[in-house]
Amino acid sequence: MRVMERTFREQLFFLVLCLSVLKGDSRYIETNEISKDELFSFFNSELKRETPEALMYRRPLRCLDMVAVEGQFTFTAERPQLSCAAFFMAEPNEVLTVEYDNVDIDCRGGDLITVFDGWVMKGEKFPSSQDHPLPLYERYVDYCDSGSVRRSVRSSQNVAMVFFRIHNAGSSFTLTVRKHINPFPCNVISQSPEGSYTMVIPQQHRNCSFSIIYPVAIDVSEFSLGHYNNFPKRSMPGCAESGDFVQLLGGNGIDTSKLLPITDLCISFTGPTHMKIGCDNTVVRMVSSGKFVSRVSFSYRLLDSQELQTIKLNNVEDFCFNN
Repeated sequence: MRVMERTFREQLFFLVLCLSVLKGDSRYIETNEISKDELFSFFNSELKRETPEALMYRRPLRCLDMVAVEGQFTFTAERPQLSCAAFFMAEPNEVLTVEYDNVDIDCRGGDLITVFDGWVMKGEKFPSSQDHPLPLYERYVDYCDSGSVRRSVRSSQNVAMVFFRIHNAGSSFTLTVRKHINPFPCNVISQSPEGSYTMVIPQQHRNCSFSIIYPVAIDVSEFSLGHYNNFPKRSMPGCAESGDFVQLLGGNGIDTSKLLPITDLCISFTGPTHMKIGCDNTVVRMVSSGKFVSRVSFSYRLLDSQELQTIKLNNVEDFCFNN
């Protein structure tokens, strides 16, 4: 249930992030290219330090930012900033609340602050609409629309983000970010390229995904379903018909509905299933009918450059390098 510490992040390939804000009432997102190195340069040891309870961590918020700790983060515009985004991330077994504080922006003049329940990258959303419990329109909470009615937004998973657009120098706002334990995590983006994890769905009709945004070797060590215990391990082409199964997905985006299936598992087993997946994003996705307690355990590690080169020649997995 615990993800190991992150290593070698500076060596990793990642998606070019594209963020924006649509014009009009929907206040959605368009395109703005951002590199992986820019984004994860904010994910350093200073941000991961423990914060004493008596003293809340505070620092300025950047137009493009990554935040992995609780605290208060204040943005003050020195000039017009029309396409900004802050990514917030917690541990796999946590969710986030984002609170609006001391907001001084011009909503009538076109300014906005919008919290999104999940992440948006390159026009794709995590979790996908198929896997998230809320309809898409409820995942956007705009300060200018909700005002004092809803000043706090709670995420459904360990990631959330805030889009903001400020026209006038001197305008500012503060966000207070807090973390809360989630006893049954569903939909996770891993902070680390290596670790181990156990995903459990306790008799709930839902889909849960664990997203590893690195090329990795993955070992599925255990998969159990209440109605298929003690059956031999095997992969079946018709797993979707069972209503309870695990998918391994790969691709270069974060929307699981757009990733390509690598294999499906719908028979319980204990014993390793090993695969190397050279994609920017590797996903373990569990689909549950809600009739049984479903459980899958797996470990993963970053692929080295030699392993990646070998996979490029593999006809099964070269789609990761062609998309």
